[in-house]
Amino acid sequence: MTPTLTLAKQLIACRSETPQDAQCQQLIAQRLSAIGFQHHTLSSGPADGVVTNLWSKRPATLIDSARTATKIIVFAGHTDVVPTGPLGQWDSAPFTPTERDGKLFGRGAADMKTSLAAFVVATERFVAAHPATPLSIGFLLTSDEEGPALDGTVKVCEWLTQQGERLDYCIVGEPTSVTRTGDMIKNGRRGTLSGKLTVKGVQGHIAYPHLAKNPIHMLTPALAELVGMRWDEGNAFFPPTSWQVSNIHGGTGASNVIPGSVVVDFNFRFSTESSPESLQQRLQAVLDRFELAYDLTWTLGGRPFLTTPGTLVKAVVAAIETEVGITPELSTSGGTSDGRFIANICPEVIELGPPNASIHKVNEHIALTDIEPLTRIYQRVLQNLHEQLTP
Repeated sequence: MTPTLTLAKQLIACRSETPQDAQCQQLIAQRLSAIGFQHHTLSSGPADGVVTNLWSKRPATLIDSARTATKIIVFAGHTDVVPTGPLGQWDSAPFTPTERDGKLFGRGAADMKTSLAAFVVATERFVAAHPATPLSIGFLLTSDEEGPALDGTVKVCEWLTQQGERLDYCIVGEPTSVTRTGDMIKNGRRGTLSGKLTVKGVQGHIAYPHLAKNPIHMLTPALAELVGMRWDEGNAFFPPTSWQVSNIHGGTGASNVIPGSVVVDFNFRFSTESSPESLQQRLQAVLDRFELAYDLTWTLGGRPFLTTPGTLVKAVVAAIETEVGITPELSTSGGTSDGRFIANICPEVIELGPPNASIHKVNEHIALTDIEPLTRIYQRVLQNLHEQLTP
């Protein structure tokens, strides 16, 4: 077994269903301590679900102050995993890492314990080759990414800001690839804005509609207009903003009662061409034009972020081309990640990890042939950034 595979198995064996860390971060910290990292643990969250966060840093070495500057790159990720689902549907126990058919099976194998293991081994190899480097390396780990994400990375970023810690580059180990490691990286993500709309009517007997006001009927024309709206055209990096209804709730359960209200849950996934404020205003204008009586609450899950091709993207693309011989596609597709929080304090953030076809599924897995290339890519990124700082 390679060192990355060995460590990945050790991490998978930790039953870290969100928000539990199950000693994953302690295992990683022990490895990093041996190569000069210093650690700070931040605990947060309610008493019945304590979130564990780890900030680890290896300081840079100023080799020649007249010729070099120091920079910091952060490896970011999460040690928590989603629930297993029905255990009887797994072909092997989800927290017993198992090799079969050329794959490593286990909850977190793809999302994202193999990435964490590759981070560690790549860093160990880089430090062994360059014990003195102007490149500082940080690890930002949380056990609250798969959950509400209220007490994890966002709290660490707030703490780093308070400490005056400046970040230059960040790689989030999310599983971004499609068919083989390195074929796609995320250089941004769309924003997410959710709403809960309650349209008010008057409840009554279905045989006497003139004595009631059916909120479902009242809402339907506005809903049709919202479904057909073009919110923006997107841009070179983002697809057009989308609006989707996820749930509609109305009625008492009886077939002869006009409901007094209807509740609609919806979500925007929006590009940098729109702002939360503009989307809110446009949607509410439609509701007001149809003279609906309504309550509306909003939840901003994250603003979009984008890292245009620059130092980090170039270093990552070059590393992938060198180590696996392919040129990755830059993409902003998919859901949200903790990159949205890190982007507030770090100008260059990308996501790079193994293929994501099995994530959150029963029998989650990663191909064994994807593991070592991922480690080499991360190490090569460190090497590329080191060489830029030491001309």
